[in-house]
Amino acid sequence: MFVSTGKLIRASILVLVLFHFAKAQNNRIIVHVPTAEEEISYIWQQLQDLSFFIENGYDLVLPEGKLMEELKEKVLNGTLGDQDFSKFEAFFEQEIYNVSDYQKGFEKIKAQLDVLNPLVGELGTIDYQWDFKFYPTYDVILTLYGPGGSYNPDTGTIIIYTNSEGEFKGYPNPANTIIHEVVHIGIEESLIQKYQVPHTMKERMVDTIVSILFSEDLPGYRIQDMGDYRIDPYLSTVNDILRLEQTIKVLTGN
Repeated sequence: MFVSTGKLIRASILVLVLFHFAKAQNNRIIVHVPTAEEEISYIWQQLQDLSFFIENGYDLVLPEGKLMEELKEKVLNGTLGDQDFSKFEAFFEQEIYNVSDYQKGFEKIKAQLDVLNPLVGELGTIDYQWDFKFYPTYDVILTLYGPGGSYNPDTGTIIIYTNSEGEFKGYPNPANTIIHEVVHIGIEESLIQKYQVPHTMKERMVDTIVSILFSEDLPGYRIQDMGDYRIDPYLSTVNDILRLEQTIKVLTGN
């Protein structure tokens, strides 16, 4: 399917309108629809990490088609190259990307900003006895692909999965996933990377922190069962969160 220059220009204008509208509506969460370039970059990274997602049981959503099946096979046998990126880029821009596919998910997140902004703000006021990394604003980018949610602790960027019907993975309410990712960003450098916390413990820790702090505000939030329960006896109150670094030191032998 050929995408005309006029269509791409109109799509880019709509992306900018949605971005600036969302920015004007809140002071903690900035949500926007991705450009084709942003989505391509994100999908390509997820594709390169395919083995990790398979090993950890993630349900990874990728574009469909013969080309994608070929690319997945190349990833798994270690033959993915730069020429494959060029093919994928053209395929996605010409046959897949449509800015209107993100509209319903955008509207649902926008409707949750009055809930999200105070909760994010609260995370920045807690008197941690360790360095919780907090950003004045978090850039939330929608995607139609990936595992459901991801984060970049270096930029405060959160990517959240939706579909063309405005549905989200894991939770009907996208606020749950966004708060989850904000906490991930907060603990990534000072606890997870510093003490080499295993992935399953990390997820259990994040879920428990969110549940302790926001069980009343996010009643649908739940703790994932990923088989690692070592943190449970040490993390059940706000004070436990404040002293979390000492607990991690003991559990990881540091």
